[in-house]
Amino acid sequence: MKRFRSAALAALGIFGLATISCAWSAQFERSRYTSPPAQAVGTVDGHEITVDYYAPSMHGRKIFGALVPYDRVWCTGANIATGLTSDADLQMGTLKIPKGSHSIWTIPRQDGDWTLIINNQTGQFHLDYDGSQDFGRTKMSTRPLGAPVETFKIEIRSDGGNKGTLALDWEKTEAYMAFTVGQ
Repeated sequence: MKRFRSAALAALGIFGLATISCAWSAQFERSRYTSPPAQAVGTVDGHEITVDYYAPSMHGRKIFGALVPYDRVWCTGANIATGLTSDADLQMGTLKIPKGSHSIWTIPRQDGDWTLIINNQTGQFHLDYDGSQDFGRTKMSTRPLGAPVETFKIEIRSDGGNKGTLALDWEKTEAYMAFTVGQ
């Protein structure tokens, strides 16, 4: 009888562990919309500018005005806030951004004038935006793209000398911001 009781308790323990394991697996199962890490690196006037982000894809979804609502702060990617790192000061619109690391957030607008937000916090979860940590805000321009961009893409383009462009491409929209290095 004692041996039967031990075997029954062992079986219950194994069943319990299997149940917990299955529940854990279901809770943390990867989404079919997983957004992989990506990086944009550019050299402008000898200075390296890096943007680390997670790149979501459309997967047949409407993006701007739906998945990414207009007139609300967006983490400009997915998962973890998009990071901007530069070894020199940057002038973006009205903002003189000191060298170092910051996060990028945006407010997409239907009328085409987006807002670029530079935030002093880095590494936060994409829903944990804290406006009290904003370094500042400035306007971004937009233009329609000739063909849809399936996977969100950020580029740092050198425009010659100390001039460059930060470009955000997704769906049928490019939001962009000219900048200068070391001003």
